[in-house]
Amino acid sequence: MKTLYLDCSMGAAGDMLTAALLELHPDPAGFVDRLNALGLPSVEFRAEPSVKCGITGTHMRVLVRGEDEHTHEHLHGTSPHPSAPEALTPSPQGEGFGAEHEHTHEHHHDHEHEHEHHHDHDHEHDHEHAHEHGHHHHADLHGIGHLVREHLALPEAVREDVLAVYGLIAAAESKVHGVPVEQVHFHEVGALDAVADVTAVCLLLRELAPDQILASPVHVGSGQVRCAHGLMPVPAPATAELLKEVPIYGGQLRGELCTPTGAALLKYYVNSFGPMPPLRVSAVGYGMGTKDFPAANCVRVMLGETEGAPAGGRSMSAPTEQDVADKVVELACNLDDMTAEDLAFAAARLLEAGALDVWTQPIGMKKGRPGTMLCVLCKPVDQAAMTELLFRYTTTLGVRACPMERAVLERSLEVLESPWGPVRRKTASGWGVERSKYEYEDLARIAAAEGVSPRALRERLDKYFQ
Repeated sequence: MKTLYLDCSMGAAGDMLTAALLELHPDPAGFVDRLNALGLPSVEFRAEPSVKCGITGTHMRVLVRGEDEHTHEHLHGTSPHPSAPEALTPSPQGEGFGAEHEHTHEHHHDHEHEHEHHHDHDHEHDHEHAHEHGHHHHADLHGIGHLVREHLALPEAVREDVLAVYGLIAAAESKVHGVPVEQVHFHEVGALDAVADVTAVCLLLRELAPDQILASPVHVGSGQVRCAHGLMPVPAPATAELLKEVPIYGGQLRGELCTPTGAALLKYYVNSFGPMPPLRVSAVGYGMGTKDFPAANCVRVMLGETEGAPAGGRSMSAPTEQDVADKVVELACNLDDMTAEDLAFAAARLLEAGALDVWTQPIGMKKGRPGTMLCVLCKPVDQAAMTELLFRYTTTLGVRACPMERAVLERSLEVLESPWGPVRRKTASGWGVERSKYEYEDLARIAAAEGVSPRALRERLDKYFQ
C-alpha cells in the first residue's frame, strides 16, 4: 500500500511540509508554476535549494506583495469582530477581548519555520503581522472561504480540504481566545501566507495520492516566546489546542518548532502517529526551515510501500466511483415562531460560515401549528460550529444531527479569457457524465455591461470557446 511517512522530529510548518512534499512530485517546477497561477492575490511561491547540517533540501518562500513572510513581526491576538465596540478600544495590557493583542512575535521563533508562522496566519496563533505603520487588515473565516471557493482554480476536493484545515485553525483560535468562530480574525498578510501553505500541501497530497499518511510524534520545542506584553509558552496556545490527542514532546531545543498551520495539517491528514513501520522507500523529500540548529532544521517525508490494511482515517488515493463516500452531516430544527426575515438572516449566516447548503421546508407541528424545518448540510468538522450558529440565530431548543454519505462529482474551476473579459467556468465530471457552466456572477456582470440577457451571453461564449 502506498504510504507517506512524515518525520516531525524538528516539528512541522506549512512551508516546510510544502517543500518536503514538493521534492516527491514528478514535476516540482511545473507544480510551483501552477501554484502561482491559482489566483492567490499578490502571492508568489519560490522553491529554493537549502542546506542544513550538510543535507540538501528545498526551502519554500511565500512572498505577499513581494515581501517575504519573515520580514513581518508577528502579533499574537485574535480580536473580536470590528462591529463589536470593545474591538475599537485597545487594552492597556494588550490582552483580552478588546485588544488587538500585540504579542510582537519576534521571530525568534526559533523556527523561522518559515514561518509559516506568520504565524501562519496570523500565526494563526494568531500572531498577526504588524507593519511598522500599524495599519492592520484582517480576514475572517468567511472572507477566506470566499477566496478559496470563488477565486482559486482548484479541484473541489482540494478546495474542501483547504477549508477544513482552515476551519480547524479557526476553531482552535476560537477556543483559546474565547470568541465565536466567525469572529476570529486573521491579519491579511498572515492569512494569505497561511492559505498559500495550506493550499499547496492539500494540492500536493491529492496529486501524490498516498493510501495512508503516517507521522512520528511531533517535536514542539520548549521554553517561551517573547511577545510585546510578556512571554508565551511553547507550544503556543492554538498549537497546543490543535495537537490534542496527538503525541508530542519537548526537548533541549529552545523555541517554537511546530506552528498552528503545521499542527492543523497534521491533525487533518495523519492517520496514525508512531514509529515508522517497515517501508519500502521509493522517494525522500526534505523541507527546510530558515534557522540553523544543532540538528537539521527540516521536515523529512518518505514515500513507499507498506504491507497490510491502511490505518484508520483519511486516504488521498483516488477512489473508484463505486466507493466514493463523501461524509457529511445534516442538521435540522423545527421552528414555529420566527419571521421569514429572521429565517433568511439565519440561513445567510450559516452559508457565510461554510455550510455546504441550507434550505427550509414547510411542516405541520404540534397543536396544529404550521412551521418551518431549517436544514443545514455541512462537513463533520463543521458540525459543532453550525450547531452553535443554529442556537444563536434561531429560536430552536434542539438540533438534530444525521451523519450521512453522498456521492459527488469531481469539480474544478478554470478562468477563461473572452473578448468581454475573464469568465470563470465550473466543470463537474465522474460517474459517466461531464458538464460545465459559467459562473453566474461573471455572466451577470458582463451581460449587464453588454446589454444582453445571460442566455444570449452564454450562447456567445459557447460559440467563442468552441
